Amino acid sequence: MGTTPFASSTLVEHLLRGMAGAAALVLAVRVSGSHPLLALGLAVGMLAAFRGCPVCWTMGLIDTLRTLRTARRKQPEA
Repeated sequence: MGTTPFASSTLVEHLLRGMAGAAALVLAVRVSGSHPLLALGLAVGMLAAFRGCPVCWTMGLIDTLRTLRTARRKQPEA
């Protein structure tokens, strides 16, 4: 449904990916001093969840909202 590789097909999916990415980022920062390899793995997980950096996720959120709004406008009224 999305027009870019950053957008998701639903808003819920996009927000869940954002929460997973944010959690991975926070955990990576917290364990970086004692477990650097785990922190690196969590950082990779964050990038996968965000489909890039947090700015990429934000662009995808905007695109998801725009796509959903456009699809809603195109639906015929019952």
